[in-house]
Amino acid sequence: MTKRPQPVENSPPLLEVRKLYKSFGTPRRGEKLGPIIAVNDVSFSLASGECMAIVGESGSGKSTLARTLLRLVTADSGEVLYRGKDILTLSNAEMRVQRRNLQMVFQDPYASLHPRQNVRRLISEPWYIHPDVLERSNRPARISQLLEQVNLPEHFADLYPNQMSGGQRQRVAIARALALEPEILILDEPVSALDVSVQAQVIQVLMTLQERLGLAYIFISHDLALVRLLASKVAVMYRGAFVETGPTEQIFSNPKHEYTKTLLASSPGLNQVSANYKRVEQVTLRN
Repeated sequence: MTKRPQPVENSPPLLEVRKLYKSFGTPRRGEKLGPIIAVNDVSFSLASGECMAIVGESGSGKSTLARTLLRLVTADSGEVLYRGKDILTLSNAEMRVQRRNLQMVFQDPYASLHPRQNVRRLISEPWYIHPDVLERSNRPARISQLLEQVNLPEHFADLYPNQMSGGQRQRVAIARALALEPEILILDEPVSALDVSVQAQVIQVLMTLQERLGLAYIFISHDLALVRLLASKVAVMYRGAFVETGPTEQIFSNPKHEYTKTLLASSPGLNQVSANYKRVEQVTLRN
C-alpha cells in the first residue's frame, strides 16, 4: 500500500487558522434564539505534505469551515494565514490570485462539473481565469499529463460528464483542481457519493498524488477507517468547535473527549481497516 505521506519536518506552517468564527442568521425582535454558530473559535495549523482530517457528524460545521477557508463563505472573525498572509483581509482581486494555491474538491462530482463541457474544457477552465499560469500552446500537453496523473486515458479529454462513471468524474474534478498546481487541496467528502469499490480507486489516486507532488490535504470525511488510513492528524468537530485534535493513532487508540469516544464506538471494526482499503493498490484504476 502507498505509504502515508508525512509532513515536512521543522517547516513553518503552510496554513494557520486562528480563532475562526462563522454564524448564520440573527434573531428577530422579540425572539430569544440567537444565530446558528457553524464555526466556533476554530484554530489549527497545516504543514507542507501533511494530511489533516476533520471528522464529525452531519451538521457539525465541517463543510462550512472548508468553504470559509477559501472565502466561499465570509467569516465573521478570525484569521486564515497562508504562508503568513491573512487571506481574509485580501481584496477580491488578491484572493483570486491566492486561490491558485488552495483548491477544493467537492463531494458530488456530477454537480461540480458543467454537463455541457467536455473534459478538455473542464480541466482548462482554471487557465481561462488565470491565463498567465500556462501558455495556451502548452495546455494540450498539460491536459494529457493531468489525466495521466489521475489514471485516466488521454481520450477522456473528449468525453462529457454523463459519459463517465462517478469515480471517473471525481478524478476529472481532481485533475481540474491540480491544473493551477496548488499546495493545498481541501477535500470535502470526496468519495462519500461513490460506491465502496470505486472509492478505493479515488483514494489510491489521492495518496499517490500526495506522495509524488508533496500536496497538503484537509480531508473532510465521516469514514473513520478511511481517515485512519490517510491522515497524519485528526480534528474532531462538534457543534462548530474542535473538541479534540491530535496525531491519528493517538486519537484512535486513546480518545479523551466523550464525543470522540462516541464516534469511535459507533464505527466498529476500526482496528482492522476495511478490506476494500487494504486492497487499494490492487484495484484496477481503469474503471
